[in-house]
Amino acid sequence: MVEIVNNVNDIVWSNALIVLCLGAGIYFSIVTRFLQVRYIGEMVRLLFGGKSSEKGVSSFQAFAIAISGRVGTGNIAGVATAIAMGGPGAIFWMWVIAFLGAASAFIEATLGQIYKEVKVGQYRGGPAFYIEKGLGIKWYAVLFAFATILSTAFFMPGVQSNSIATSVYAAFAIPVEMTGAVICVLLGLIIFGGVKRIGKVAEIVVPFMAAAYILMSIIIISINIQEVPGMFKLIFLSAFNMEASFAGVFGMAIAWGIKRGIYSNEAGQGTAPHAAAAAEVSHPAKQGLVQAFSVYIDTLFICTATAFMILFTGQYNVINPEGGFIVENLPGVAYGPEFTQNAIAEHFPTIGSGFIAISLMFFAFTTIMAYYYIAETNLSYLQKDGKQKWPVYLLRVMILLATFYGAIRTAELAWTFGDIGVGLMAWLNIIAIILLRKPALAALKDYQKQKDAGLDPTFNSKTLDLKNTEVWNTID
Repeated sequence: MVEIVNNVNDIVWSNALIVLCLGAGIYFSIVTRFLQVRYIGEMVRLLFGGKSSEKGVSSFQAFAIAISGRVGTGNIAGVATAIAMGGPGAIFWMWVIAFLGAASAFIEATLGQIYKEVKVGQYRGGPAFYIEKGLGIKWYAVLFAFATILSTAFFMPGVQSNSIATSVYAAFAIPVEMTGAVICVLLGLIIFGGVKRIGKVAEIVVPFMAAAYILMSIIIISINIQEVPGMFKLIFLSAFNMEASFAGVFGMAIAWGIKRGIYSNEAGQGTAPHAAAAAEVSHPAKQGLVQAFSVYIDTLFICTATAFMILFTGQYNVINPEGGFIVENLPGVAYGPEFTQNAIAEHFPTIGSGFIAISLMFFAFTTIMAYYYIAETNLSYLQKDGKQKWPVYLLRVMILLATFYGAIRTAELAWTFGDIGVGLMAWLNIIAIILLRKPALAALKDYQKQKDAGLDPTFNSKTLDLKNTEVWNTID
């Protein structure tokens, strides 16, 4: 089974997908005139604007749901894996995909807003919706919906629960079976409460968990402030094959930096548009800009903090593609959250492992919440009337089973399943948003025009001659 799964992963994550992700990011950056730089101030302003309604959540709640999906085990265990497989240079390529991916994130989130629907009294949207309504390709939309349910309900939750269980066992020696059971009970209490409860929990937990983790990283970076220039130098030289120690992993640095970058920030993957579509906003571009900013929070802040803590302390191994290790500072330690736990323990021996275990629990748990929301949204797409309740209950049971199973299986298999899920969604979504770029770019141009006129932008799809945007015909 492991061999079959690895072969599938190699096909999904061929060089073609890496080129596609980079190419899409470069293209969208150019055609939007690098909005990820021009609109940083506007992104922050919009983040705290707007209110929720009976149909939709607020901009901040949508941001929190998306961040709960973006900020997960990839920010702790994923960064460690990137360093282990690609050396320090992999971090540079994570930065690159985050910067370019912010433009892709804007496009997909804006499309999610433009083509959203009201289903059972709530806004719903995402790639399946904009593929059918924007491209008019029904089978493609159904394929994405099925692939996303498969990925977010079966493949990807196991990565999160496995990382929680592994780190909790390392810190507190609690059996993984017990940790898996507790995760499932807590998750069940939330997801059986529906989308509104997910939004409220994310709104409270996400800012707290991110702030606590960043504070710890700031403390450790401050202690090692004199080493910061050296860390940047090491990362840049390694990224371009100019650091002799890591010359053998140049190609791996690019591949693993991009792979883990996409897994972490999810830009272009097609997950964030589901949360973006749920927001109550006056113009689709507003939520597009908010979601672009969330990529920065994920990779440029949290992933960089993790990387610096690991590299400062030297608590990492780098695997030689030809066999053995290039660097082996932690004999017998598998790549994953243990790198970060050891890094913090270097400065705070009594709390290092426990802090990472608790941080990872919050990060990964909220990500599983977001996965459920995404899976339910795609199920609602497949259920046109949404009146049948049993498929939703079945989905909830299945994601709980997948979460428990992931907690007790091997980390390598869990990550491979997760990679397959991410890769499948990325292939389908990136092709779709490239084909659907015109409506999103038209929305951006309309937003810029109204801002230049001193107005608070509002969206009228009729003036842009956009079809199948019925929701916007009823929004005041």
